[in-house]
Amino acid sequence: MYRSLLFGVFFIFTAGIPISAQNQQTNTGGNVRRRALVLNIEARVLDDEQAVIWNETHRKIAIPGNPVSIQLVGSNIVVSVQFTPFIRRTGGNVLVAQGQIWINDPERGVSYYTSIQTIPMEFNEPIYFFPLGAAQELSSTIEIMITVNPYSESEDAEETGVITGNER
Repeated sequence: MYRSLLFGVFFIFTAGIPISAQNQQTNTGGNVRRRALVLNIEARVLDDEQAVIWNETHRKIAIPGNPVSIQLVGSNIVVSVQFTPFIRRTGGNVLVAQGQIWINDPERGVSYYTSIQTIPMEFNEPIYFFPLGAAQELSSTIEIMITVNPYSESEDAEETGVITGNER
C-alpha cells in the first residue's frame, strides 16, 4: 500500500510539470545558427606539371568543435579528411585538419598515411592543407584549400559537393 501511495504521489507530481521541448529546440536552433560556420572546401590532385587532374568542391556547414568530413576516392587511393574549426573568445581561431590516406600499390601493397595539423584561421582567408605532406609516394600532389566564414542565412549555405575530372 505504501508503494502504491508513493507511486500515486510521484505520478501526480510529474503530471504537473510542464514539458516544453519544442520551445527549447527552437531556441537552441537559433543559437546554433549564430555559431555556425560555412567551410568552402576545394580538393585538387595535381600531376607533375601542376596540371589539375581531379577537382572536387564542397560547401559544408559546421558548428565549432564538431568535425566536417570529405572523402576522395580514386582507382588506387582513398583520402579521408576531417576539418574541425575552433573559435576562441580571446582570438587565435584554429582549424584542426586530420588526413588519412590509403594507397594501393601493386608492387608494395596497401600503404597508410596519416597527418594532423593545427592551422591558425581567419575568416575568408584561404587555408591550404596537404594530406600527404612532404612524403611524396605518388607522382601527383593532393592539395586541399579551405575557406571558413560565419554562417549567413542570406547566403545559400546548403551543403553541396561537385566533382570534376575523375568522375565517380
